[in-house]
Amino acid sequence: QLEDGHWGRLERTEDLWLRVRKEHAPRLARLALESRSLQDVLLHGKPRLGRELGRGQYGVVYLCDTWGGHFPCALKSVVPPDEKHWNDLALEFHYMRSLQSHERLVQLHGSVIDYGYGGGSSIAVLLIMERLHRDLYTGLKAGLELEPRLQIALDVVEGIRYLHSQGLVHRDIKLKNVLLDKKNRAKITDLGFCKPEAMMSGSIVGTPIHMAPELFTGKYDNSVDVYAFGILFWYLCSGHVKLPEAFERCASKDHLWNNVRRGVRPERLPVFDEECWQLMEACWDGDPSQRPLLGIVQPMLQGIMDRLCRAPSQHPHHGLDDST
Repeated sequence: QLEDGHWGRLERTEDLWLRVRKEHAPRLARLALESRSLQDVLLHGKPRLGRELGRGQYGVVYLCDTWGGHFPCALKSVVPPDEKHWNDLALEFHYMRSLQSHERLVQLHGSVIDYGYGGGSSIAVLLIMERLHRDLYTGLKAGLELEPRLQIALDVVEGIRYLHSQGLVHRDIKLKNVLLDKKNRAKITDLGFCKPEAMMSGSIVGTPIHMAPELFTGKYDNSVDVYAFGILFWYLCSGHVKLPEAFERCASKDHLWNNVRRGVRPERLPVFDEECWQLMEACWDGDPSQRPLLGIVQPMLQGIMDRLCRAPSQHPHHGLDDST
């Protein structure tokens, strides 16, 4: 009788959890976005859009001189093209709002839903965030010396570790989602693909060259962020934004994904320090269980930085170029 009473209970529980994950969580997040946006516009008014700072696939980022006692600000304007993107945006707002302020994450000041955006032709969500100096892509193009690049790597690891400590997986760590202040200290932004580890649905998201191979199977955990950091660290150690040759030769996303699944990774450059190269290889290991924990990566990076930057006369570096 006991067995009969519990037969199928696990399957029913999983079905219920799937409904919560797919339907109820995005709906509640959207209600929270709408109510908080109404509160913000009543308290602080509608923000004024300044000059354009950049744009992505679904949104434009503008300068905003001041809003709600914060200045200067950046304003991310997003026009969700469909229900799925509305849900993603609402969840991004929810995660950014629910996280405590952390020095390695870009802070969200507020949000406003603009029903007259584009002359009334569309509805836009305006996310008002702290304004930083530039993104990492722009920073590397302009030229960064070795010590700031290694410090950025440490900052990014600290930010990812904090997200993981809150049960969240970023899933889109890349150059343009790392912002730098005027002292070249880094903060992680764009939590649009961020999800609680327990709620990841198996959807394929992210930026192709930073995506771990298991993302294509739909079964993955927070080690996908470790993989993405390994690719990011390749750029930081190279000091430039040029695509790795193995990726540049790919004619399409499918070609790239197939190569990654077969184990193709960025090439070793002559300027790479041996320990840096070993760390990259460990982070982008094809077996997620073999990737190092970020709690191990962080002191390794600190040791590399101390060896290469803090005492050059005692510990000459082995090729990691400091001239870019």
